[in-house]
Amino acid sequence: MTIIIGAIVVIICVLGGFAMAGGYLGALWHINEIIIIGGGALGGLIVMAPKKVLFDIIRGLKICLKGAPYDRTAYEELLKVLYELFLLGRRNGMIALEEHVLEPQNSSILKKYPKFFANKHAVEFLCNSLRPIIDGKIKPDQLRLLLDAELTRLEQEHHAPVTVLSKTGDALPGFGIVAAVLGIVITMASISGPVEEIGHHVAAALVGTFLGILLSYGFVNPLAMNMEFNGEAELDYLRCIAACVTGFAGGMAPITAVELGRRGISTDLRPSAEELETMLKSIKVGGK
Repeated sequence: MTIIIGAIVVIICVLGGFAMAGGYLGALWHINEIIIIGGGALGGLIVMAPKKVLFDIIRGLKICLKGAPYDRTAYEELLKVLYELFLLGRRNGMIALEEHVLEPQNSSILKKYPKFFANKHAVEFLCNSLRPIIDGKIKPDQLRLLLDAELTRLEQEHHAPVTVLSKTGDALPGFGIVAAVLGIVITMASISGPVEEIGHHVAAALVGTFLGILLSYGFVNPLAMNMEFNGEAELDYLRCIAACVTGFAGGMAPITAVELGRRGISTDLRPSAEELETMLKSIKVGGK
């Protein structure tokens, strides 16, 4: 929602200022300029990015429009589900977690927390983090190395679509210049025509430069930065899982392991220690 509001503000301020200065809004509408700039930028993006990155950009844009799902409620559910799993593992043995980790889609514990359960990426990350502990084939310090390696890879994958979208935004003023130059070529070809026709062609050429700069600094680059923040929000969420799991694997009590994760949460999303204690007191050991 915020991104839509921001785009509306940009449009109103730019076009409103132009109209207030006596400009005719219809003079800014030149479909040929839009095709040159938009088509050129889209083609450059396709040339620049591998197939996976293109799909990641589409996925990132959808998240930008919807808003990042990692709000305070999401973190509260995360801490609850981690605590319940850890409590079950501590009381009934790690083998009790096997049914929840191997078949998360059937887990009665995970299903109790709809926001977390709907986040397939987070569920997969949690299950992959717990599986080595259940198998008993890895030491706590080795688990930390495994999770760090996965988080590093995910961070690189998050940066790739942001980098491509940023470079596309940086290229838009250049495509605006291309459109302007082509407009000047058309102008020069009709230099012997009526003054009104020449003025129309010059205006169209200048609109190309205007659109390239506006789309770059008013929309695409801010969109890339929004995508960057959303990617960091997802990584922070996964880092919280990693911190809690490694703490529990290292021998921490369930409440202490969850507290370790809580302290790594952003201050605007983090429940207080008292709130966390109140949330966890009502949790009972889950079954299947």
